[in-house]
Amino acid sequence: MQPAEIQNMLAELTRSLGESPEEIIPIAESGSARKYFRIITEKRSLIGTYSANIEENEAFLAFSRHFHDLKLNVPEVYAVSENRTCYLQCDFGDDNLFAHVQRSHLEVGPSTDSLTSAFDENVIQLYQQALSHLVKFQCFGHQGLDYSKAYPSARFDRQAILDDLNYFKYYFVKPHEEIDFNETRLNRDFNAFADFVCQAPDDFFMYRDFQSRNIIVKDNNLYFIDFQGGRQGPLNYDVVSLLYQVKAQIPQSVRDRLILYYKEALEQYVNPEEVKFDLYQPYFVYLRLLQVLGAYGFRGLIQKKSHFIESIPYALKEIEALAKSTPLVDYPELQHIIQQFSKIEQRYQAIIQPPAGKLTVTVNSFSFKKGYPNDFSGNGGGFVFDCRALPNPGREPEFKNKTGRDWEVIDYLMAKPPVHVFLNHVKSIVSQSIENYKERHFSNLMVSFGCTGGQHRSVFFAQTIYDWLKTAYPDIHLKLNHIERKIQEESDL
Repeated sequence: MQPAEIQNMLAELTRSLGESPEEIIPIAESGSARKYFRIITEKRSLIGTYSANIEENEAFLAFSRHFHDLKLNVPEVYAVSENRTCYLQCDFGDDNLFAHVQRSHLEVGPSTDSLTSAFDENVIQLYQQALSHLVKFQCFGHQGLDYSKAYPSARFDRQAILDDLNYFKYYFVKPHEEIDFNETRLNRDFNAFADFVCQAPDDFFMYRDFQSRNIIVKDNNLYFIDFQGGRQGPLNYDVVSLLYQVKAQIPQSVRDRLILYYKEALEQYVNPEEVKFDLYQPYFVYLRLLQVLGAYGFRGLIQKKSHFIESIPYALKEIEALAKSTPLVDYPELQHIIQQFSKIEQRYQAIIQPPAGKLTVTVNSFSFKKGYPNDFSGNGGGFVFDCRALPNPGREPEFKNKTGRDWEVIDYLMAKPPVHVFLNHVKSIVSQSIENYKERHFSNLMVSFGCTGGQHRSVFFAQTIYDWLKTAYPDIHLKLNHIERKIQEESDL
């Protein structure tokens, strides 16, 4: 449905409350397909939500009504459209717990050796308050909740665990060709891992996405949104979702303090030892981190949403630290994959730590048969030059096992006049953009060359342009990726 149609539906719904919408403002999209709008009336501000997924809407509406009746801090729903695609709810504002964490990091600054100082007592108290509310959702909110409304399933069971693990496999592991693994052995590990984790006591409400962006701070109180994925499940998952949200960068010492606080709050409902909280905790950390890597792969690498790509290096760092403290000795193929994360760390680290004040130009060679290169900067991909109209060394038997970096192929191509015409045009176009980007203080430009197999022409042009740029623009940072050849180079920072 088009935005204008949605806004018309929300306006009509607002009028059903006896109020006229003065302004309807789209709210920036998150990781879901739901669309949010802030509706300003003469009396107040409302949040309008649209989703074509009726089952998910019904889950949110049922849970919201139940929690609101129990006086838990959730938005009150004021009106629902007849077709159940739109609803209006209370507006708690935009200030969330994650924003408080970000401000703390900015105040401390990047030169601080430890992140601990960013988590002052004010921030820690907000986390403690969130954990106190979480216990109420999990135990008190669980009582009498109609899980038949839950979407997509009523329980976080063995299949749900396998779904999270496969999400990681298909959307994060497989898109990274550098990571080698045996899929049969990995599936065996997944099944064994799921068999163990699903034994955790699960007679509780599991929020499913209990993280700091879904916790609104207003007048020193916390309010909770986006629980439509909730279901019956174990306790650990939500604690991990909050304390291991990777971009929050919570130091382990602070996590340990907060987990102790949570267990003390939990004791008014259940003994943490009886539910074996500590036994299962590291495995739920693994499960959540693997799941979010799958989400970052899908939303970032496939759907090209840059802020998800930016989260990948933080998640890699967290899971590598966990692998040192709690090795997955019983799941060797999964451990083997995690040990290979070092192969892909550098490309993602450059996203969160770009060369200060420098334009980064990434030059790629690739095969059109395998698809376009990923843009890890999130800026959309830049130039793509098609080399397939040029003479093809791959048709000559003596060049079959050579690449565009071998002198025999270089000599062959340099002897062809169309190659020089093409090369000069590329230099002219790329130069124009580099000069403009430098003036405007842009941080990234991508220049990619594709041919049939990603072996001869594309490799030659990518290497030639990379070498030319190193001389022509010594003040920029350069990265070179021969994707099919699995060769990477980087100019000095």
